[in-house]
Amino acid sequence: MRDWQGMVLSLSVQDSSTGSGAPGETRKTLEIALGRQIRAIRRSHDLSVADLAAAAGISAGMLSKIENGQISPSLNTIAAIAASVNVPISTLFAAFEEKSDCSYVPAGKGVNIERRGTKAGHVYELLGHALGGDVVVEPYLITLREDASPFTGFQHAGVEFIYMLSGEVVYRHAEGRYRLKPGDALLFDSGALHGPEEFVQLPMTYLSIIVYPRQAP
Repeated sequence: MRDWQGMVLSLSVQDSSTGSGAPGETRKTLEIALGRQIRAIRRSHDLSVADLAAAAGISAGMLSKIENGQISPSLNTIAAIAASVNVPISTLFAAFEEKSDCSYVPAGKGVNIERRGTKAGHVYELLGHALGGDVVVEPYLITLREDASPFTGFQHAGVEFIYMLSGEVVYRHAEGRYRLKPGDALLFDSGALHGPEEFVQLPMTYLSIIVYPRQAP
């Protein structure tokens, strides 16, 4: 794990539409989402571009442009494609609708999960969830009470980000040990063993955000 103390991370933001280093949305968001969904459905049916184009009564060149988000197909064309793969038209727009996913959780209304056994006293409050997409994001507000027990055996897919809010802890990740105080942050590969190893000040709270790929159903 790198120690970023004393270093400054400078992000060059090219557009005011984004406050991070992430690329901004392209202008043809709907066309691109529609094209990707059509391509995914076509492949799931083991059809070539030529096969689907013939079934929908359009040229292979047009279908290729649709899949690449280069043109806006007419409603009749979309309906023909949907009928060719036997899915509702709404299915073709599913990928675009997922981009509008939003989860609002009022203060104190998250889903509470209290750990028991070797992880007694660890209280998790799930602050939101994503309904779709290729990536799962799980934001938790974690409280370690006075009766909490240290546990360094957490291990799961993805990456995890921790931001300390109150209290103080020595947090272990693999062979590293990090003393975290309010305002400190830790970002790590959560495939390695990790967890709070030594409590310095209880109770404590910290924000934990876990990100991992969504498995195909």
